Amino acid sequence: MTASGSHKGRSLVVPGLAALVALAILIGLGTWQLQRMAWKEDLIAQIQARAYGEPGAILPEPEWASWRADRDEFRKVRVTGTFLHEFEAPVYGLAPGERQGAPIQGYYLITPLKLASGAIVMVNRGFIPTDLRDPARRSESQPTGDVTITGLVRAPEVRNTFTPNDDPAKNQWFARDPQAIAAAHKLERVAPFLIDADASPNPGGWPRGGQTPLTLPNNHLQYAITWFGIALTLIGVFAAFAWRRLQGPASAELK
Repeated sequence: MTASGSHKGRSLVVPGLAALVALAILIGLGTWQLQRMAWKEDLIAQIQARAYGEPGAILPEPEWASWRADRDEFRKVRVTGTFLHEFEAPVYGLAPGERQGAPIQGYYLITPLKLASGAIVMVNRGFIPTDLRDPARRSESQPTGDVTITGLVRAPEVRNTFTPNDDPAKNQWFARDPQAIAAAHKLERVAPFLIDADASPNPGGWPRGGQTPLTLPNNHLQYAITWFGIALTLIGVFAAFAWRRLQGPASAELK
């Protein structure tokens, strides 16, 4: 190889390394989207298989210790018990508004339901707007005696780095976490899952159940194709750049 050719080859090292890093990132993003697609398809299949039809019973208490979301979440169930309204936990959240892209701020009411056996299941009774957080403003919303709830089994809400810390002393909650709520009120024999109540009307109109999203978007294949397409474009652009650099006159390299 001539000195000029060697110099041209060395001049491609830094751009080549940068292109390889970018290519690895793009391929990683595309692969991640394919993994997300598989997860989303499995989730959609679970919803279709479990969320419709006649409701069944919840998992018996002796089996709660081995409860797994992938086996039971989104299953339609019916359960009877008595609400412990004094332990009602309003969890901050958003609900779809009348206009798309304009959600309503408010709370999801998580209320312990005491079963005849003495065990407790947390029920997400539904959504209330911010101005109804105080139970005194919706006195009809707290039925007494035995109630029967139909809804879907849900896993505890997963916290992330953006989830604020709960403040049990002020009854401020930011995640639908049955065990955290139970611990704050010293409740025992609490199920590791929740029940999202269906849209059956509550006295006074609040809270409004049926908030579980059952139609999930699945655009991950489109995103994966986009990332892989950009990766192929990067390869083509770098190949053209390298060819021009290697074929260019030596004088251009030495300026």
